[in-house]
Amino acid sequence: MQLDDVIISRAIIDSWTKDLLDSLEIDVAIVGGGPAGLTAGYYLSKKGLKTVLFERNLSIGGGMWGGGMMYNKCVFQQESKPILDEFGIRTEEYQDGYFLTNSLETVTSLCSGAIKAGLKIFNLIGVEDVMIRQEQVTGLVLNWTAVTMAKLHIDPLTIRAKAVIDSTGHAAEVAAIIVRKIGKKLLTETGEMLGEKPMWAEVGERTIVENTKEIYPGVFVAGMSANAVFGGPRMGPIFGGMLLSGKRSAEIIAAKLAG
Repeated sequence: MQLDDVIISRAIIDSWTKDLLDSLEIDVAIVGGGPAGLTAGYYLSKKGLKTVLFERNLSIGGGMWGGGMMYNKCVFQQESKPILDEFGIRTEEYQDGYFLTNSLETVTSLCSGAIKAGLKIFNLIGVEDVMIRQEQVTGLVLNWTAVTMAKLHIDPLTIRAKAVIDSTGHAAEVAAIIVRKIGKKLLTETGEMLGEKPMWAEVGERTIVENTKEIYPGVFVAGMSANAVFGGPRMGPIFGGMLLSGKRSAEIIAAKLAG
């Protein structure tokens, strides 16, 4: 077989463009491809919802790649083990209730499982704004990460979504955009982001699930964004709450869209 360089280019451009055009109007848009976002995308896609994830970095997985302080091991508690089992991620019980995984296997398995379930992922695309109509977020404003990094004055494109998940981690970037653009309108005590508290794994792992909820009409938080918005502690290199939060956000949104 003789390879044609232009056919190779055409195959990439044609198929990617079709993917993007098919993603302009969707059920759920996820911002941030860390463990919570990937888990949410997996369960939403399994429920038959048209779900797309946007990750501004080249790679997905958030901070999970490095485990704790570049030791590529992740710790999970007993409650999250069924999710690991569902993804086929191998675990080693360190002691009663504490399970270890290889961080590289964990990230790649979450990504592969979510894509196979139907999640569409666009990397190297960031969210720079939201669309708000009648006091509800109805879509996202997107641009290339390279455009932002180069500080080029190039206008973005938009997509429409019935629900948005902010799973951007500590920065809670979608929540921050809402506060910056329209003021203290979040569904928190003050209407603004309360900010994450100092590390406390026991409390942080519990509150990250409790804080997984709607923060503004049409926008939900999952993962560390949940504690950043509602004032929960950070929890360091234990990741069970991330998976449980992602699954919880999918359950909440699926129920709301079905109702």
